[in-house]
Formats: sequence, structure tokens, C-alpha cells
Amino acid sequence: MRVDLFDFDLPPENIALRPARPRDSARMLVVHGRDEGPMAERAVRDLPGELRAGDVLVFNDTRVIPAQLEGRRGEAKIGATLHKRMDLRRWQAFVRNAKRLKAGDRIEFPAEVTALAEARHDDGSWTLLFEGDEPVEVLLERAGRMPLPPYIAGKRETDEQDASDYQTMFAREKGAVAAPTAALHFTPELIERLDAAGVKRETLTLHVGAGTFLPVKADETQDHKMHAEWGRIDAETADRLNAARAAGGRIIAVGTTSLRLLESATGEDDVIRPFEGDTSIFITPGYRFKAIDGLMTNFHLPKSTLFMLVSALMGLERMQAVYAHAIDEGYRFYSYGDSSLLLP
Repeated sequence: MRVDLFDFDLPPENIALRPARPRDSARMLVVHGRDEGPMAERAVRDLPGELRAGDVLVFNDTRVIPAQLEGRRGEAKIGATLHKRMDLRRWQAFVRNAKRLKAGDRIEFPAEVTALAEARHDDGSWTLLFEGDEPVEVLLERAGRMPLPPYIAGKRETDEQDASDYQTMFAREKGAVAAPTAALHFTPELIERLDAAGVKRETLTLHVGAGTFLPVKADETQDHKMHAEWGRIDAETADRLNAARAAGGRIIAVGTTSLRLLESATGEDDVIRPFEGDTSIFITPGYRFKAIDGLMTNFHLPKSTLFMLVSALMGLERMQAVYAHAIDEGYRFYSYGDSSLLLP
């Protein structure tokens, strides 16, 4: 499909620069039906009333690391956004001012943290080898900062508040360079009310990479290459999800990251299986969903792989109408923005 089919005009004032407070006070647009059906204006705190006992919300428990680094190679300024762990000391990174780098160069970051530019990849990213004996996570805590999305970081400075605002309450497993933002809306109070309503929850891990922010430069969707991200679903979680669905419960992915990993782990027989490894699944209209029955997600960028994903779930014309409505009604977009509940 042509990428420009997924374009739309978004006024800058619709882009959220801070999250709603409290988190579950964010607005939520509930959309029923692929081709037509009602849309309901709700708040995230109304979620228990939109689900049924036996439904399962699936959260991503990845934790964002301070993966944004600013350093120097000699007199040249070098910026690095870590993307994906390769081994204990090596990370794949997208590098700003990369034309000033060659293999073997040492980049000096703050707090006496250094890394060698080891090899350049075909997509322009680099393998960075962090020097020293301390764990890389310790080095990042010392020298890095929270990697806010470019559409926020380009409008204001990252500050101390972002260190908590840009983590979900489920964040456990360190390794993401972007938050699974659909879950930013959840609070302990909302979870208590979901429990009381008989809504179950499960967690998986997908370490979101910086590739999620890269623009689609191809003219046709089939020419776009997704970056790989590492994820894991254990056997017990897969078994519980399959059992819940067999009992009539719906599997509702909280965020596109949870959805992509669930679909990666599910066979053509619609059975979710244990999974550990990389996934580069790219979901566009025409895809047959095998694992999920609904999606809770924020509002995404024009021409993004994530808007393509929700269009695959609900239909392109349907999502164009939903987004037009959201823009007209002043919904807040992107990572710190409002939410939608999509029930095809």
C-alpha cells in the first residue's frame, strides 16, 4: 500500500508535552466495530466499565533506561541514542553527526564514560562498545538521560519529572529506550477497580527500540524495513492467555508493543506460544490478527508504522474517521497524550 494513504494533518497544539494528572484522568475514545459502530467519549478511569469479567489486559513490563547520550570525538559533538542491546557491553545505536565517526574512534561521554565506535551497520546505525568493567546500566545512569521522543524533546528540555512520567507502573525489566506509552495511564487505584470488576492482567517483555521513532521513508509499505526488538513471553503466561480465551475472555493488548509481541508468538492455529528473541513484525492492512481481540493505545503519528497497525486492526477508513474526530475534539496525541480503546 502507498504510505501516503496513512497521512493526515495534525495541528501542533494537539501534541501533548506533559501527561495528564492524575494519569487515569486522560481522555479515552472507545471505538466499536471495524467498518462502522459507536464511538464513546470516556476517561481512562472508566475502563472497568468498558470491559467484561474474564477479559485479560496484557501489559509490557519493560523499563526505560537513560539511553540518550551526548559526547565528543575530539572536537566533534556526537549524540547517541541506544537502540538495542547486542551483548553485555555492546549496543546498537543511532548516532547524530555520524559522518564524523570512523571504526575504532573513541567517544567520550560525561562522567568518564567512554565507548568505541566499533562498526557501522547498513541502516547507518553503529555498534558502540562501552569500555570499563562496570555494567553498562551503571554507566548509563551516570552519563545518560531519559530518551524522550523527538516530537517532545524538540519542543522542551528533558527534566527530572520525565524520569518518573516516562515510566509505567509495571516497569521492571531494564532495556527499553522508549516507553510502552499506553500503560502510562494506569494507576494502582485503577488496577484495584479492574481487579474488582474481574478483569485479569498479564505481563510480557518487549524492549522498545529507538526504531519506533524512525520515519517511514519508503513510498510503499512493503519497501519499509522494521528494526528488530527483543521480547519474551514465558510458557506460563502463554498458557494462561490461551485458557482465558478458551473460556470466552478477550485478550486486550495494552499498547502496540504488547500486541506486536503477542502476534509474533502466535501461530496460524491462533495458539499463543512461549517466545524469546527478536521480532521485526510489521503489521499493515490485510494482516489477520491471531492473538488479540482489542487494543488500548495512544494516538499516533501520521504515516507511522503504528498508525498502519491500528488501521490494520480497525480498517483504514474507520481510523481516518476516528482520528479526524479526535483532532476536532481536541484529543492529545503521542506518548504523553490521550488513549483509545479499539474493539473490532
